[in-house]
Amino acid sequence: MRQSFYQFLLTHRGKLEQDDYSQLADWAFYDHHFPKYAETYDEISEYLEWNSPFPGALAAFDALWSEYEWKHSS
Repeated sequence: MRQSFYQFLLTHRGKLEQDDYSQLADWAFYDHHFPKYAETYDEISEYLEWNSPFPGALAAFDALWSEYEWKHSS
């Protein structure tokens, strides 16, 4: 079974030195409305466009989505 993007994102939580990836992961963990079971880029991207938690969130999401797709392409 394919790991959801949310599950992948959570692997970036809890860093002692916060970066945009860990900041997005921590935010998504506490945001009860984050689309945890979304399977498409557009669904998550649209949510973040309306609810962006910090200025670099969309750029961090784009980079993480690329990593997620690469990791799960096999």
